[in-house]
Amino acid sequence: MWQTIAKFTRHCLTGADNQTYDIGRVLWALAFLVGLSLVVASFATGRAFDLQQYGIGVGALLTGGGVSLALKAKTEPKQ
Repeated sequence: MWQTIAKFTRHCLTGADNQTYDIGRVLWALAFLVGLSLVVASFATGRAFDLQQYGIGVGALLTGGGVSLALKAKTEPKQ
């Protein structure tokens, strides 16, 4: 089971060759984990957290990351 999770995670975070980690994909995963952690922390502490505003900001960052991935797709190594 852990091998399957590790393989899935590697495929999600690496480029076309499944060996080289892609900074854009790693940052996307970190943004998701931070957002999830902030929601849990706000629930546990009873403090307000605006997930919509966080989502808008992270969405803008992810859009920029997606554009940069599309622009550099031609330079990635092929399998």
